[in-house]
This record gives sequence, C-alpha cells and structure tokens, in this order.
Amino acid sequence: MEQLTPQKVTPADPPGGAVAEEGKRRGLRKMKLVALGFLLGATVVFLLTSWAEAAGWPGWVGYVRAAAEAGMVGALADWFAVTALFRHPLGLRIPHTAIIPNKKDQLGSSLGDFVGSNFLAEDVIRDKLRRIGIARRLGGWLRQPENAERVTSELATVVRGAVTVLRDEDVQAIMEQAVVKRIIDRPWGPPLGKILAGVFEDGAHHKLVDLMCDRAYEWVRDNHQAMLRVVSDRAPSWSPKFVDEMLADKVYGEVLSFAWAVKTDVNHPMRLALDKFLGEFAQDLQTDPQTMERAELVKSQIVHHAEVQKLIGSAWATAKEMLLNAAEDPSSELRVRVRTSLGSLGERLVTEESLTAKVDGWVEGAAAYLVTNYSREITTIITDTVERWDAEETSRKIELQVGRDLQFIRINGTVVGALAGLVIYTVAQLLF
Repeated sequence: MEQLTPQKVTPADPPGGAVAEEGKRRGLRKMKLVALGFLLGATVVFLLTSWAEAAGWPGWVGYVRAAAEAGMVGALADWFAVTALFRHPLGLRIPHTAIIPNKKDQLGSSLGDFVGSNFLAEDVIRDKLRRIGIARRLGGWLRQPENAERVTSELATVVRGAVTVLRDEDVQAIMEQAVVKRIIDRPWGPPLGKILAGVFEDGAHHKLVDLMCDRAYEWVRDNHQAMLRVVSDRAPSWSPKFVDEMLADKVYGEVLSFAWAVKTDVNHPMRLALDKFLGEFAQDLQTDPQTMERAELVKSQIVHHAEVQKLIGSAWATAKEMLLNAAEDPSSELRVRVRTSLGSLGERLVTEESLTAKVDGWVEGAAAYLVTNYSREITTIITDTVERWDAEETSRKIELQVGRDLQFIRINGTVVGALAGLVIYTVAQLLF
C-alpha cells in the first residue's frame, strides 16, 4: 500500500495578524540595511585607507586600514552565521547551512524534550502551583457576585447545550435500561417490608390511621339514607317496611357508634388489631414467599400499567423542559441556588485554611498525575506540530520574529572585528 506523507502546513500567525507581521517585516528590513551599512562603511574605509597607504600617507593610515579590514571580516563572518540559520548563503549549499529548514524536526524534538524535562517535571509543577495558591485566588474571584453570576451563566449555557444535543429517544432508552429495568429486576417485598416495619415501629402510621378513621366516621354520619337503603334491599320481601326501617336505624346507630369509638379511642381493639395486622404484613413481606410473590405480581401490574408507562415516557420531556426553563431564567430557583453556592464556596476558599489546603492538594495531585503519566503525550503536541510545518515557511516565520535582533550580531561583529583588528595590528607594530 502507498504510504501517505503528512501534509505540510503553514505555522500560525502570531497574535495581531497581518498588521503586526508587516510591522515586524519593516523592522527586519530596516535592521538589515543598518547592518549592511556597517559592512559597506568598513569596506569604503578599507578601500580609501588602502589607496592612501599606497600613496604614501602617514603611518596612522595603516591602523585605520587594519581596523576596517578586520571589521569587514567580522561583518562578513557574522552575516554568514546569521544567514546560515535560515537559508543557504548566496544560494550555495554549503554544509551546515540552512540549519532551521534542514533541522526543523530535530529542533522540534529537542524543544519538546526540553519542555518535558524542565517545565513538565512533577516537582516544578507542584512548586509553581503551590506558590500560585490557586484555591485562594479562585475563592477570591468566585466570591465576587459578578463573577459568580458569570460562572452560573456559563454553566447554564453548558446545560442548555447538553440538553439540546441529547436525543430524546436515547435518553429515554437509558432511563428505561438504568432505572426502570433496575426497578423491575429488584424484588420489592423485603425492602418494602423493612421500610414499613420501621414506619410502624415508630408509630408514624398513626396519623394515617387517624385520617382513615375520621373519614370513615364522616362517611357513615353523612350517608344515613345509603345505610337504610342497604338494609332495606337485603331485608326479606315478606318483612314489613316499618320493621326494615327500625332495623336499618338500629344498624346505622350501631355502625355510627362503632365508627365514633374507633375514631376517638386510640386504644380501641380495632386500632390494635390494625396495628397487629400491619406489623405482620410488614414481616410477611420480608419472610413469607407467598406474600413476596404477590408483591412482585403487584409490582409488575403497576410498572406495566399504561398510565405508568406513559408517565415514564414523559419523564424526560418534563425534566428537559424544567431544566431549559431554569437555565434560561436568571431568577430561577436553580440559578439562584447555584449562584449562591458559588459565592459561598468562594468565601470558604478564602477563609477556611483547611478547605484551601485540601483544594490545593487536589489541584497539585491532578497536575502531578498528568505530567507524570502524560508528559510525553503533551510534548508530542510540540514535535508533531513542528514536523507538520513547511520548512521554508517555518524558517521565514522564525526569522521574522527574531531576525531583527540577530542583525545586531552583524553590527557588533563589524565593530568588535574592527577593534580586534586594530589591537592585533598595534601589537604587531610594537613587537616587530
């Protein structure tokens, strides 16, 4: 199979765009002209002093000529050195020239190794984070109301985006698998019996029993005619009507008295029997196989009921609408609570030393874990990016960034070369 060659890309422009790049380009051209002016100046002086020395001018001309000659040599040597970094001088492919284009990948690898060894070391990261004090700075920033509101707004945007992106059918499937299926698979009897046993033991059910007794008494009291009709309907056809009415009144009075007694007497045998029944029922839900089986049957009927299935199907739609409305409304209870909690967290991060130390420890630990286990992957970003750069364009970009300062090497080479030449010529004249 044919191996694909990575496509070369142009290095990204620095911040500021074309305007900043054009300003740097003008500055580079200007400094190149200045450096060239020093070389041309030294050349002119050398030519003039050489002519003057041949014409028999005084001995001091030799000192100037030697300085100019050495200045020319220094300027040319430094021009060669600076130019060799970025291209072949005069287009000649002299060995060890055009260093940046030819050694781009090696330079990127070396830069990655340097960053990994000196900046992504665990002790360096821990020391830097410790001196920064991220937790305290974050707390000071969060306790400002406008910053807490800003974070809340960003979180609301994230929530809106996440909820909007999620497909309803996917969420519904997850809910059915993670929630409904888990509810169906787990038996209801033992846990429900345990809960009921705790409720009955604490007597928390007495209010419900009181309510049932009150409603039963009120129903009997308010349905006198219904009670009479029930007795009359069940009386023999040969029984006289007034006897039926007397019997119905008697039965109604007894039922009403019984309902009243149950309602008012907390120790009534009916109440005690009900407590005993409920306690036994809670125990049977935990231990009796038949009761547990019937509980599972009831569970299945409830879960698979059409209304329950409809409720499960609409649960995500309802929750989604609630989340979107809460996220959109800055005055919603959700956003108010989040904003308040963020402000409170910021205050605690500033004032509670223990919490501050704990958060700083978490941050340091997380950063140390990343650089310890993934420093190579992080530095690979540098090496891979540099490898993908176009060599010539990379050289041009780097020269644009640092070339102006490198021209001072040429200028200094001219001046230092001239001074060195003057010293050497002077020493030679004194010795010989």
